[in-house]
Amino acid sequence: MPKAENHRDPAAPQAGEITPDLVRDALAQVLESAEFRASRRCQEFLKFVVETSLAGDGQALKERTIGVEVFGRPASYDPSNDSTVRVKAGEVRKRLQTFYAGAGTNSPIRIGLPAGGYVPEFHHTPLVPQSAGAPLAFSMRRWSWLLLAACAVSGVSIGIYAWATRSAPLADPILRSFWGPALNSSSPVLLCVSYTPVYGLNPSLEAAGAPPPARVKDFELLSEHFVGGGDMLATATLSRLISGMGKDYRIKLGRDLSFHDLKSSPSVLIGYSWTRWSSLTNTFRFGFDLSPRAPQITDYGKPTKWVLPARSADRHTDEDFALVCRIFHPDTGTPLVLLAGITQFGTEAAADLVSSPSRLQEAMRGLPSDWPKKNVQLVLHTRVISGETAAPQVVASHVW
Repeated sequence: MPKAENHRDPAAPQAGEITPDLVRDALAQVLESAEFRASRRCQEFLKFVVETSLAGDGQALKERTIGVEVFGRPASYDPSNDSTVRVKAGEVRKRLQTFYAGAGTNSPIRIGLPAGGYVPEFHHTPLVPQSAGAPLAFSMRRWSWLLLAACAVSGVSIGIYAWATRSAPLADPILRSFWGPALNSSSPVLLCVSYTPVYGLNPSLEAAGAPPPARVKDFELLSEHFVGGGDMLATATLSRLISGMGKDYRIKLGRDLSFHDLKSSPSVLIGYSWTRWSSLTNTFRFGFDLSPRAPQITDYGKPTKWVLPARSADRHTDEDFALVCRIFHPDTGTPLVLLAGITQFGTEAAADLVSSPSRLQEAMRGLPSDWPKKNVQLVLHTRVISGETAAPQVVASHVW
């Protein structure tokens, strides 16, 4: 009997191939997510660059083209004088990061927007192989926590599902040196996120025809409602790190944390300087001076050159400073880590540094060899480019 031939349709998708239909399914999932539903501009931006790329016109995805097609700018506009596209691209990248760190963890196809460009990339979600002989509970651990938060600028509630899997790179010796005291504790690590003070319009002025606000009392403090976007991303990064090193953690919001907790469990305080954590730096060498005209990091209470530059009316900044503090409680020896920027960008950069082996190694290079057993403070500086933080640099340190 003649052997049957296996004819393959050259147009048929091959195993593992990322087809346009798969990408469009992934795009629809992203656009319907909580991270993107609240921003029509981000939806339009992402849909435009993805569809343009799928059409084979990726080379046309330039800043000017996006400005004209998505944001309605005239063809004559100068991108060097209008940063709308760059800022929105940074926001889209952050929203994608948040989505894939939470609700989109198991998405089969991921959409990425590499920094410095506007051509999207499409990837299969990587699978973490199970180690031979390792119990499933340790080779694949997924803890989902719902962190109801909102970006202080947009006031939009965003759900974070902090997830993690065991991974060899997270066991790097430098990470163990920094996080060892917390990992060796019998108690779970507390990831504590502070609320950000946000003011809203008095309800009496929200009615149609009401006069515009003109006095301070026309606004109300919306206490315990909002969390900074950078703080939220830092929490996702740290939950992934801690769980990846085989340690349990719990997330606490705002005033849910007591000082008894700080004495009995290793704690990570996450939040930029306009939060309740700023008061904890009063006894440290480096602290915060939150003067509105020149917010800065101080040295023994004295002014320094680590001053936030003048900001625009929307409080955007092109750079930020932050503190990384790892302190042992004087009575119990319980470790306390504080990650706080002058703004939320600094907090995000601080979390990036303490979760990256290469950056942490470089940061600790000039410290005394016994620093893992002592209290440590680092002052960081980071650039903010198109709404994203660059690699943080250590500008000062103190070990005692």
